[in-house]
Amino acid sequence: MSITNKEITRTPPYGKVESLDKGERYCINRIEIKPGEHMSTQMHYHRSEHWIVVSGTAKVVCNGQETLVMQNQSTYVPMNTAHRVENPGVIPLVMIEVQNGEYLGDDDIIRFDD
Repeated sequence: MSITNKEITRTPPYGKVESLDKGERYCINRIEIKPGEHMSTQMHYHRSEHWIVVSGTAKVVCNGQETLVMQNQSTYVPMNTAHRVENPGVIPLVMIEVQNGEYLGDDDIIRFDD
């Protein structure tokens, strides 16, 4: 599956998501989160996610457990796990996200109220 120009960059309120590569069972994104912002709490039935912090600090909450992930560190989010990431710092948080699973469509994103 190839990435079209339309899919390459999205600009949600918290920052920016750039699709870097996509295959049958994986998708690689560059995610930038502005200082003080966060992604919504969500869960996926068909994919897991790996996040690698390139710069800044990520505050990751998985099933209610909070962890700080620093530059050059990574974390894993299993399928069926409620999760959220926020930027508690003063510089943009930049992460590489690797999604892996049987199905990677947007309708596998279950969002919770924040």
